[in-house]
Amino acid sequence: MNPATWLLRILLFFFLSHFSLSADTLTQHHFVKDNDEIPGNIVVWVANRGNPIKDNSGILSIDPRGNLALFQSNQTLPVWSANISMAGTRNTIAQILDSGNLVLLQNNTKKAVLWQSFDYPTNIWISFQSLEVNVRTGLNRVYTSWKSPEDPGVRNYSFRMNPNRFPQMFLYQGSTPLWRSGTWTGQRWNEQCDFYGHCGPNAYCKPDLAGDFECTCFPGFESKLPQAWSIRDGAGGCVRKSGISLCGIGDRFVKFPRVKVPDTSAAHVDMSVGLKQCKEKCLRNCSCMAYASAYSEIGRGIGCLTWHGDLVDARTYAHTGQDLYIRVDKNELARYTKKGLLQKKAVLAVIIVSLAVAFLILVALLHCFVRRQRRTARTRRSNNMFSFVTFEDSLGVKEIDESRRNGDLPLFHLSTIAAATNNFSSDNKLGQGGFGPVYKGVLLNGNEIAVKRLSKYSGQGVQEFKNEIMLIAKLQHRNLVSMLGCCIEGEEKMLIYEFLPNKSLDSIIFDESKRSVLDWKKRLEIICGIARVMLYLHQDYRLRVLHRDLKASNVLLDATLNPKILDFGMARIFGGDQTEGDTKRVVGTYGYMSPEYAMHGHFSMKSDVYSFGVLLLEIITSKKNISYIPYSPSLNLVGQVWELWKEDKAMEVVDSALGDSILKCIQIALLCVQEHAADRPTMSTDVSMLSNESTLPSPKQPAFVEKKIHNGDGRSISEGTSSVNSVTVTMIQAR
Repeated sequence: MNPATWLLRILLFFFLSHFSLSADTLTQHHFVKDNDEIPGNIVVWVANRGNPIKDNSGILSIDPRGNLALFQSNQTLPVWSANISMAGTRNTIAQILDSGNLVLLQNNTKKAVLWQSFDYPTNIWISFQSLEVNVRTGLNRVYTSWKSPEDPGVRNYSFRMNPNRFPQMFLYQGSTPLWRSGTWTGQRWNEQCDFYGHCGPNAYCKPDLAGDFECTCFPGFESKLPQAWSIRDGAGGCVRKSGISLCGIGDRFVKFPRVKVPDTSAAHVDMSVGLKQCKEKCLRNCSCMAYASAYSEIGRGIGCLTWHGDLVDARTYAHTGQDLYIRVDKNELARYTKKGLLQKKAVLAVIIVSLAVAFLILVALLHCFVRRQRRTARTRRSNNMFSFVTFEDSLGVKEIDESRRNGDLPLFHLSTIAAATNNFSSDNKLGQGGFGPVYKGVLLNGNEIAVKRLSKYSGQGVQEFKNEIMLIAKLQHRNLVSMLGCCIEGEEKMLIYEFLPNKSLDSIIFDESKRSVLDWKKRLEIICGIARVMLYLHQDYRLRVLHRDLKASNVLLDATLNPKILDFGMARIFGGDQTEGDTKRVVGTYGYMSPEYAMHGHFSMKSDVYSFGVLLLEIITSKKNISYIPYSPSLNLVGQVWELWKEDKAMEVVDSALGDSILKCIQIALLCVQEHAADRPTMSTDVSMLSNESTLPSPKQPAFVEKKIHNGDGRSISEGTSSVNSVTVTMIQAR
């Protein structure tokens, strides 16, 4: 659906009325959509479909029992009723929600829904309405067609969820299936060959056969009615070939990639085993005809589906789908393998020719590249070892040269760092970022160090290298990681830091087996330490420093679990009275970026305050803001905490390993993540609120909280660890 169409659907509104569709003046209770840009009104739900009122005397009201009911004048029995049983109070109201759902509420609260029209659909499926079967309550949402455009009575066409074995959606005519969606594999639904059982049992539909009959028998089967197949009628399907004897020693499976698996209504489902165990399970059972994963993800399958009868309604796809494994005996396997080898030889010939041409082109390009690199290397060797450092402002080379002369920034030889890290052994590797790999090392004097090695192919790493040297070499604070020096030798550029044994904060608070070591007292100390160092960067240092990438993975913990901030590769420096700026290249990490920065490239000290608020919530809850998707309208941690805060239930989101005295920190965090930068406190105010018992203001709605009337696209945003500089405001890339 394009954005314009989606916006138009959001603008639709619903109202309740009676309607008449014919000269017989059948009057029913219904919803209609109404918009100036859409001609006419659309009936989306009808109450008394099979029991019309013959005149215009219908009255919709709430009866003495609290039920929503439709009456005809001068009658005591309702024409239609919600027909619910209630205990206790009968204080009910009826309301049409923005979604078009007619609900009967108890005590005027949306959380006490006694009845809703979405549970009893008619022939229209509207936005926000789901198709489901509730086994516990017996609720089955079934869509049924009208008898005619003038008669909303129930016809024999229905669309419903079939929950048997593995859920699928079916279109029925009476009890006869006309169409099947196939199981949701985590990748796609079907597109073509939509008619149910189009090729009959034990055959599959392949629509991309140019001009040929789309039906083909599975290996080991042949057409049941060859004459019918000759006239492109595959309804009879296929039967087992004569002479085929399964359950022998040589039984194997033929793999069919990219298929919609056969109807799973009679399949056996086992979600406790993987694909390998599924194969063994099927091979041990002589009645098992085929198997597949119940759910497919990239690179692996989950669960097991096995078929023990006819394989009905299968088809292939061009690009996506599941792998289906068909059981065959050794003779059929040999025939199928020979056929596959001939096809593979033709494909192999094409691949070899293509690779040969590509190799010649690659050799020519490599020759040009090597010649250019040699010229560049000769030029670089003639320059000063710091000549690569060119800054956009006056702090660049001057800062580094002064640090070198004053002894503030020791220079290490490459041989020293190589010996300390065991020649950059993989066993010494601590991690990998956008800058490059990080190694643990031990100097000859026994001191442990952490070495950030700039990747030769990292364009962003050079800029980070400049910022780190320019900032951390001069910044002094107990909650900042100390830089011990750097190494610049030939192509190698490295930063050497103090080694912190407890690694990063995220490796502890997001690990259920480790986070218990951080009780509330220690977490509060970590929060206060982060707040103090951010206040130092914003206010107490001679220049204003914006970190722009404050997150849990950039907070390290020393031996006594004291926090230390690092990674100033994305930092910006403000001089004089400057407090804010703009950029067309947005960098940072999803979930931590303030709305004005993420959407418009506008950053200020309040941008860091927003990141601090998100980090504060993560420390309190031990949940990630990006990956936390609770069963609520909010799709992130900030939204969930905000919803609970409004309902005075904020403690429900607190990490179970903590105590009760943390509501103040939750309130401070919500103040920091307010949507408008002007509403957020400064870091000095945050430090004051954390250390004092003064009354705090009430927070306003945070940024990036999904509204309840929206139906998000559900796209997952993967959390990365690297920073990307070359990004525009219109396309933000996560770190």
